Amino acid sequence: MSQTVSLSLYRFAGFRTRAWALGMMALARSPLARTPDIGFWKLCGAGVGHGFTPTANPAVIAILAVWPDATTAQNRTKGTIFARYAARACESWTVFLCPTAVRGQWSGQSPFFVTQRTEIGPLAALTRATIRPGILRRFWARVPRISDTIGSDPNVTFKIGIGEVPMLHQVTFSIWPDQAAMDAFARTGPHAEAIRAVRREGWFAEELYARFTVLSDHGTWGGQSPLTSLPRKEAA
Repeated sequence: MSQTVSLSLYRFAGFRTRAWALGMMALARSPLARTPDIGFWKLCGAGVGHGFTPTANPAVIAILAVWPDATTAQNRTKGTIFARYAARACESWTVFLCPTAVRGQWSGQSPFFVTQRTEIGPLAALTRATIRPGILRRFWARVPRISDTIGSDPNVTFKIGIGEVPMLHQVTFSIWPDQAAMDAFARTGPHAEAIRAVRREGWFAEELYARFTVLSDHGTWGGQSPLTSLPRKEAA
């Protein structure tokens, strides 16, 4: 069996459903913890930008979860607490991922383990960081350039910024058509400059970098599956 990671996004329209989603940031934690077969999980808010962002988007909630295999992931994310979110949301989308490379920790844990190292087709990248309070001003002065750059990159298929605690705990998630496109972004421009600053100035108290192959998805985001824009593989 290969560990499967799901990222579920829910969009809420109107004050009532957004207020419900806000209240569920506390109330959903117990049902999530009791979900059969779930491993590591995080309930997150979202930002308004393309990556790390200090401004919250009250219309979007994200649930990241780890499962023992793809079939379990697909079944569980259509039931229990996930179904309650989907029923209230005006739109929802879940993408399923297989870890291929992981470095670092998240909340003192190593949530993802690699059972497959082959990276074929579309890939996803996840960066999670706990930002040191003492460098918040410098961090947020530089990061918007990275968000703007990833948002304008023609190769990025999908991108979103989520997080557990605004300003301090931040996650970026993006999907790319292939390894070359992902590497081209990571090694140049503001992103590369920021990585050097992270090492030089010690921005993060904790950090995790993970890469995944994209397995499948269900639902829509912006009216369609974000994966539909990926180039189709030609038959061998």
